[in-house]
Amino acid sequence: MSSFESRIVKFPSKKYGSVVPMKAIPGHFVTNHSHINYYIDLTTMKSRLSEVKQCAHVLAQQYAHIPVPIDTIVCLDGTEIIGAFMASELESAGHTIHNAHKSIYVITPERTANSQLFFRENVEPMVRGKNVILLLASVTTGISIRRGIECMGYYGGLIRGVATLFSAVGQMDGIAVNTIFTKEDIPGYASYDRTTCPFCQKNVPVEAIVNSFGYSKL
Repeated sequence: MSSFESRIVKFPSKKYGSVVPMKAIPGHFVTNHSHINYYIDLTTMKSRLSEVKQCAHVLAQQYAHIPVPIDTIVCLDGTEIIGAFMASELESAGHTIHNAHKSIYVITPERTANSQLFFRENVEPMVRGKNVILLLASVTTGISIRRGIECMGYYGGLIRGVATLFSAVGQMDGIAVNTIFTKEDIPGYASYDRTTCPFCQKNVPVEAIVNSFGYSKL
């Protein structure tokens, strides 16, 4: 184990204590949109079957009894496995599905070079006019949620919920973010603009560029 990984701290969810704790590493990190003082490591939550099932169960419960049927789960940040188990949970719970195939679609948009989200023509029918849950791994500033909402608008998808493993924001554009872990679960968690980052002001080097897929040390 590297010195970087030896600093991992585990934080339980205050709201969902039975879920496996979230791993985080303190330090000075950079995302696409901000500087942060913790890298949130969601690797095993997205890939280890036992953890995926726990997370999917908690998130699915938030939508099992909503008054509108969920047709599609749009997965970002490598959350496709979680999305598949969420769909299975919703169907097993008797969630009413109104599309012709009586089954929930689990799909992922592609990205252009400038991170614009888009769907191919063969996938577009799974979004247009459909009730959609937008599923993400982690949200720091909410920009990634807004991009997802904008993408759904382009293709006529109807956002019925936003679900994440970790989110530092509680809502975006009037849509509540249902999350397992919040910034309140990590004492002292903070996100900064580059110009106001206290680490940069003290000339503390950036340790790694991070996103929901992992980290790249500098």
